[in-house]
Amino acid sequence: MIRIAVVGAGRIGSIHTQNVLAAPQTTLTWLADPNIEAANRLAQQAPHVRVTTEPVEAATAADVDAVIVASPTPTHVDLIKAAVAAGKAVLCEKPIDLDLDRARDCLVYVAARGGRAMMGFNRRFDPTFAEIHTAVGQGRIGKVEQLTIISRDLDLAPLDYLTSSGGMFRDMTIHDLDMARWFLGPITEVQATGQNIIDPRVGDIGDIDAGVVVATAESGAVATIVNARRCAFGYDQRLEVFGSSGMLQAANQAPTTVRTTLAHSTDAGPRYEEFFLQRYAASYRRELDAFVSGIAADAVPPPSLFDGVAALELADAAQTSLGKRGAVAIPPSEPPGT
Repeated sequence: MIRIAVVGAGRIGSIHTQNVLAAPQTTLTWLADPNIEAANRLAQQAPHVRVTTEPVEAATAADVDAVIVASPTPTHVDLIKAAVAAGKAVLCEKPIDLDLDRARDCLVYVAARGGRAMMGFNRRFDPTFAEIHTAVGQGRIGKVEQLTIISRDLDLAPLDYLTSSGGMFRDMTIHDLDMARWFLGPITEVQATGQNIIDPRVGDIGDIDAGVVVATAESGAVATIVNARRCAFGYDQRLEVFGSSGMLQAANQAPTTVRTTLAHSTDAGPRYEEFFLQRYAASYRRELDAFVSGIAADAVPPPSLFDGVAALELADAAQTSLGKRGAVAIPPSEPPGT
């Protein structure tokens, strides 16, 4: 039985807590959040869990084998280091940090200690995306030439959240940039353009609320990523991989597959899922399964901290491209020790 501490009692921490409690191979031993009321509310689901307002206490406790870091981004590096120094495996939500140098330093620290740390890019574990990735790897559509990723939120996030998010590329697009690397391999160039079309206050804080990133891979394949912070018809999540001999596509998902045909409408379906917590519920469960299986084998599966750093490098490059209105070259990099 893998004993787990969850750090962070917000919406992501709640998802991880529920999944840990539901998994037969894990037990929840600690919950940590500086907001004791939030931690206690979440702990009601697990009467025997220990609750603390000190995240490091939970991350280093003797009765913990692994730590899930679901706290605010500025806390990630210190918690990863503390947990690794205490011999714990770590699953950390994205990004590692908003500062690329701190993220790189964390990667070196973990590698030097032989630490086991996994990055929470949960979309790699979505059953549909994973099936497409497997098919691509099997060569079913020949050589991959183009990848298109569309990711649009239902509603604009609160302004106070956006102010501290690090910007759309580091907060939202980073998932898609990781997907681009997962499908295409190393990225050598990034070019980005942005829009302020939803709320002028987003521009006032120096951010964008919609944009497009074009990423060129070492293989010559090109990924086009389309993002927006608002979508009138639901949480828009689509993916297409185009190859020399075919194409694979993932469409939006709705709560049911019921279709209605009436005199005034044809083949009408239910609204798409409205939020990532519903759309990617299965991916979070599969992510935990992979994490736990890795711990049992004394390893942690990808995505690794190196993947987290690489995606952050691309997000930073997209931000630079937005400012200079031109392409940004991505220098090659390898995990520490390779």
